Amino acid sequence: QVQLVESGGGLVQAGDSLRLSCAASGGTFSNYNMGWFRQAPGKEREFVAAIKWSSSDTYYADSVKGRFTVSRDNAKNTMYLQMNSLKPEDTAVYFCAAKLRYGSRWPLFLGDEYHYWGQGTQVTVSS
Repeated sequence: QVQLVESGGGLVQAGDSLRLSCAASGGTFSNYNMGWFRQAPGKEREFVAAIKWSSSDTYYADSVKGRFTVSRDNAKNTMYLQMNSLKPEDTAVYFCAAKLRYGSRWPLFLGDEYHYWGQGTQVTVSS
């Protein structure tokens, strides 16, 4: 069973950048496809980005495509989300999630498909 801990959130201004990290422990990180989700106050959780276990493929929500980049370093058991050109509508709690890669379909953009979740990190973008 893998444990996930997000970090890197904060308060920034519109147009700024942030890099989120998701540190994994308790499992073999390279066995998992990984994803980022976010949830704004009063809204449902939404998919942001996903990356295959080998980094061979990534997938993005239309709302972040071209601004956000997901990556991972399996040697460091860590996934990243580089967020550029941030907008106030990006304000949310960001969660990372993991799903075992064996038998997994792709792309993975449904939260219910992921097995493990972190506690989240708050990102606030002021206008």
